Amino acid sequence: MGIPVAYKLVPGATPVLLANPESPFGKRAGFATHNLWVTPYDEAEMSAAGEHTNLHPGGAGLLAWTKEDRGLENTDVVLWHTVGLTHVPRPEDWPVMPVEYCGFMLQPVGFFERNPALDLPGETHC
Repeated sequence: MGIPVAYKLVPGATPVLLANPESPFGKRAGFATHNLWVTPYDEAEMSAAGEHTNLHPGGAGLLAWTKEDRGLENTDVVLWHTVGLTHVPRPEDWPVMPVEYCGFMLQPVGFFERNPALDLPGETHC
């Protein structure tokens, strides 16, 4: 079809960080201020919050890596998608919250010239 083969990220409803950015949690979870980040691949960059998430004072991980303003062209990249919940309690959640869903889909784009299901054999009855 003349377009690059790829996967499309289809995010679900995901709020960004609700905590005050100056709170200890807000400082350590700076990655949660955006739903999507893209960085050049670096084998040492394994956690969106940086190393020792609960021990550092904040500003590590994606916040520090993106400040470096590294180029993204002609290099392998990492797509960081933040999936989280900001739960607003409902009466139905007391005393135990039953369930809350979050997530995303990766959809293939451009892999086939046409729908591969169009030439499936017809139904046979035994």
